[in-house]
Amino acid sequence: MTTSFLISNIDAIMTGLPGAAARHAGPDIRVVDGVIAAIGRLSPLAGETIVDATDCIAYPSWVNTHHHLFQSMLKGDPAGIDASLTPWLAATPYRYRAKFDEKLFRLAARIGLVELMRSGCGTVADHNYLYYPGMPYDTSAILFEEAEALGLRFVLCRGGATQTRQLEAELPTALRPETLDGYLTDMERLIKRYHDPSPAAMRRVVMAPTTPLYSATPEELRTMAGFARRAGVRLHSHLSETVGYQDTAQGKHRCTPVEFAERCDWLGSDVWFAHLVKLDPSEIALLGKTGTGIAHCPQSNGRLGSGIAPIRQLEEAGVPISIGVDGAASNEAADMLSETHAAWLMQRARRGQEATPSYAGGTFEGGADAATVEDVVRWGTTGGARVLGLHGMGGMGGIEGLQVGQQADIALYRLDDPRYFGLHDPALGPVVGGGRPYLKALYVAGKAVVEDDDIPGLDLAALGREAREATRRLLAA
Repeated sequence: MTTSFLISNIDAIMTGLPGAAARHAGPDIRVVDGVIAAIGRLSPLAGETIVDATDCIAYPSWVNTHHHLFQSMLKGDPAGIDASLTPWLAATPYRYRAKFDEKLFRLAARIGLVELMRSGCGTVADHNYLYYPGMPYDTSAILFEEAEALGLRFVLCRGGATQTRQLEAELPTALRPETLDGYLTDMERLIKRYHDPSPAAMRRVVMAPTTPLYSATPEELRTMAGFARRAGVRLHSHLSETVGYQDTAQGKHRCTPVEFAERCDWLGSDVWFAHLVKLDPSEIALLGKTGTGIAHCPQSNGRLGSGIAPIRQLEEAGVPISIGVDGAASNEAADMLSETHAAWLMQRARRGQEATPSYAGGTFEGGADAATVEDVVRWGTTGGARVLGLHGMGGMGGIEGLQVGQQADIALYRLDDPRYFGLHDPALGPVVGGGRPYLKALYVAGKAVVEDDDIPGLDLAALGREAREATRRLLAA
């Protein structure tokens, strides 16, 4: 039986598409069987459900391409709050990860997913690295279960390591590394059970050893890459987050981090890396030439003092750009609205930092042309669809923004908070405002997973109480 509904009288529509197509006059969107069937000035069909979107702004549902959901229980840890990446790893995620049991892991995943949903995020790629031999619970299954219960698209980036850094080995709560055979065997299991290769998939699996320079040998990385490509899954990891990556690549392999990735067959249109903050021009060119993507994580990079990724230069070189929130232990506001707000500001700040006075040869005053709101919406939606492989192909629609034939993944924001009063262009509000507007509805494949700023079936106050009690137990452990 065909189901159809009409979202009517939308105040403004951001499509997530490039150039002149970045906005649509609307004001109506028709959804039929979970797919966008029409956008324009539309008349209701007989018996069609009407969603009144008066004074609402429509965006594509955000696509978060890099997260560590278990860290939702590690926010604001005083031991790591002022630490840069390497000491922060020891102080917070590695110190606590062995203290997670099945109940705590599930709670953390639920909190993170709920936080993302309330920002208008419909697709989540989680880089989960809580695995070790003999583990008594299945973190992968928990993540898929929690995402499915909430109605979200979920991409498991299956992390893990076959070797450890000295940093980890010295910790009393260190976890044992896996064997390569064990890692690949679990990948086979996960692909068979969960992976859907279609562009409209609700579940995907990705090969994602935690950090190439530290988590596996070059030969193992090549084996992983070959395995992934034969299985038809994508590749993801961290790279070039700090100067430590540069020092390690030069010290151990006499090359740059991106050159190391190339040697290990870890570049290509089926690969995306989180961070890519510290890059030289030749690395940017190589990433662009191979079509390797980025999950830009501006808030975590700022919080850890890592720097600001050169997004404009990367995109000009041909690198697909997406946005990820990273883990809540290094981003205490792990949602897509605060993340896109930061991306909008930080690219402008980076460009402005390069300005010099005219008497010293400077040619510009500031960097406000470095990133538009339309750019940021595109990066955070259709850019994410591209790096995850959830873009249309062979006549099948994926989540390539608000256009006919694509999945109806739509966020409707109502800008009724004083933060948004006085906006000359309401379409800009969700990104430039930096807050959390009222979420009239969030649709994933045409299903309303948020309605009137409420997640059906979720007691948010009870979830908060459970989180506070779990935090007290974690600190006392």
